[in-house]
Amino acid sequence: MDEKIAMNKLNTMETPSTILLILERIRTHREAIHRWINNHECSTELPLYSSLDIRDSGFKMAVVDTNLFPAGFNNLCEHGLADSVKFMQKAILRRAPGGKEILIIAEEHTRNTWYLENVHILQQIIQQAGFNVKVATFLTVQPSFCEDVHSIELKTATGQPIRIYCLQKILSEYTSEDKHFDLIIMNNDLTTGIPEILHKANIPIYPSLQAGWHARLKSHHFSYAANLLNEFARLLKLDPWLISCLFSVVNDVNINSETDRAKLADAAKKLFQEIETKYKEHRISEKPYIIVKADRGTYGMGVIPIENPEDLRHLNRKDRNKLYKGKGAQVIHRYLLQEGVPTMYHIGQEVCEVCVYQIENNFVGGFYRSHAGKGERDNLNSPGMALQKMCPHLKKYGDCGVHHDVNVFDIYRLLARIATIAAHREIVCLEAKNRE
Repeated sequence: MDEKIAMNKLNTMETPSTILLILERIRTHREAIHRWINNHECSTELPLYSSLDIRDSGFKMAVVDTNLFPAGFNNLCEHGLADSVKFMQKAILRRAPGGKEILIIAEEHTRNTWYLENVHILQQIIQQAGFNVKVATFLTVQPSFCEDVHSIELKTATGQPIRIYCLQKILSEYTSEDKHFDLIIMNNDLTTGIPEILHKANIPIYPSLQAGWHARLKSHHFSYAANLLNEFARLLKLDPWLISCLFSVVNDVNINSETDRAKLADAAKKLFQEIETKYKEHRISEKPYIIVKADRGTYGMGVIPIENPEDLRHLNRKDRNKLYKGKGAQVIHRYLLQEGVPTMYHIGQEVCEVCVYQIENNFVGGFYRSHAGKGERDNLNSPGMALQKMCPHLKKYGDCGVHHDVNVFDIYRLLARIATIAAHREIVCLEAKNRE
């Protein structure tokens, strides 16, 4: 077999009966599903963009993470990038009619050249959509930089030049020179909070400042998603568990405290029992497991799989360190215990999972996250992972990215759209709380 084709083939077993059942129900109820999902989408202002991690075990599938500040646009294939241009143009003009000047606020990962590659591609997408685009960041880790110069030119992972501005300077310069930005696009997840300069910016900002990890909780998102998935499952006459994850939350935890770890273990025991009940109901012979993760945060930090609730009482120092701090060295006190969904997919010998990208709720492709050193029950979003592109036009193009079963992807797209509608509801609630 040709080496390129072999690398691009997604390996799995024959299509499992659960997937066949869901596909059959979707075909049977297609018109009702179309009306239902369009009714939810048309009545809301959906998040500007999103990426969603989807796990599929064959006996169930679920969106296990929803990111509202996606940082992998450099992993979209050429057809996905072309689609991104047209969808981004519509999304920006919907938020800033007649607008021309766009500012991207990036993370402070100025030494992460692959993150810079992502920002460079995002900037290109917006420029090709017909806008003038600058990129800035807070530079709180290098405040002296802003005293000397107002921008710096860096190189991305592929050697492309990208100019990064000091946010404070560029906003003050635009004010003094009677220039303005029509829209700010956040590619910074605001883990450490909202800088005062953004409160005073008086410029439309998307995604909402309240969508940052200083305010969001994964458990709240999954609660909104569960409500929508219950509705969706009723349309399909399915058990909603087949397309969602059971979860629970434990707050006020110091992972280095034996007493607090016992509290986590007790909560995990209850969750294991719920999962085991579902496994018996659906005649699943595999052993359940759960994922313990920080209830806020991203980049796969603060995440470990647990095979037995008692393991939480006896975590070794390495695992305690993983769960103690998240991005930006933020100490974790609140944990999401989430039902684990093993992945049935492989690329070659490496296990992999699906990551879908959307602009508003339009599918623009994504990638497969694989890891040579991990198993089907592990967190693959960790050092050593590899990313391989997928094509958004699965039926039209056969040479762009990894091949996938087109029919199964119909389910993934629906689940991604539902998760993003849930994210909208989540943001509306967060914004209302902020106004109180």
